[in-house]
Amino acid sequence: MSAEASGPEAPEAPSLEVPKPSGLEPGSAAYGLKPLTTNSKYVKLNVGGSLHYTTLRTLTGQDTMLKAMFSGRAEVLTDAGGWVLIDRSGRHFGTILNYLRDGSVPLPESTRELGELLGEARYYLVQGLIEDCQLALQQKRENLSPLCLIPTVTSPREEQQLLASTSKPVVKLLHNRSNNKYSYTSTSDDNLLKNIELFDKLALRFHGRLLFLKDVLGDEICCWSFYGQGRKIAEVCCTSIVYATEKKQTKVEFPEARIFEETLNILIYETPRGPDPALLEATGGAAGGGGAGRGEDEENREHRVRRIHVRRHITHDERPHGQQIVFKD
Repeated sequence: MSAEASGPEAPEAPSLEVPKPSGLEPGSAAYGLKPLTTNSKYVKLNVGGSLHYTTLRTLTGQDTMLKAMFSGRAEVLTDAGGWVLIDRSGRHFGTILNYLRDGSVPLPESTRELGELLGEARYYLVQGLIEDCQLALQQKRENLSPLCLIPTVTSPREEQQLLASTSKPVVKLLHNRSNNKYSYTSTSDDNLLKNIELFDKLALRFHGRLLFLKDVLGDEICCWSFYGQGRKIAEVCCTSIVYATEKKQTKVEFPEARIFEETLNILIYETPRGPDPALLEATGGAAGGGGAGRGEDEENREHRVRRIHVRRHITHDERPHGQQIVFKD
């Protein structure tokens, strides 16, 4: 029987060609990759030397610059090994990928790193991550405690440099227990601590408006100094000598009201312009006057310092019922 007489020829089975995953061709400059039905299509990424493996589904799941790159709408560059090259720092790229995978990521605690991540999110156009970073930065700014740094003077030369380098009024507290030659009265230690605590409270209250300095090397035991426009305006000395019947004692006072008053007075030197003469006169920094000698008076006032000594010398006999106290200056 011939081949023609044989039964009808069986129809040829259709060939099923499974589309091969279009891998990354090293020589190609652009890809026409579109996500098909497979989630195992891996892409190799070299981001600034940091190597990452991920899928096309991750890269094209959100409307970002990465989706434009790997859906054929933008050119991508590869090296000879098939790695897609992205000319960015790879430090935060892993966080970018995790956000694309999960829709959320833990954000860095550091403000600096949070700002860096925000920059990368803006570059890759990951809108949700941009909003999360901006919100976190705003919360950090709102909750940020003021940074209050108080320089400690180490030498007279350094003090002059600090005074010359700032345009703010200056409040300086000198406290140095080693300058004492005698024993302290029973309240002196407590009052010295109160002076230090008041200094810290004022530094926090007027942070940003006044410069506060600490001096632990000066010649006094406890003394406040107030500076405006580079010159000393007032001084409050808080130590006195008590002349008892048998021995001398050092007493430290705590003139809280006077210190607070001088701190407020120094605020008139906060503006770059010269202080208002009326305010100076009201606060004791200038005296009224006129006529031909006005220029000389103003020059003298310019170098005048208000020095307040609290009970500089005290004499008493320390009898059980006390005796009238005599103040000597």
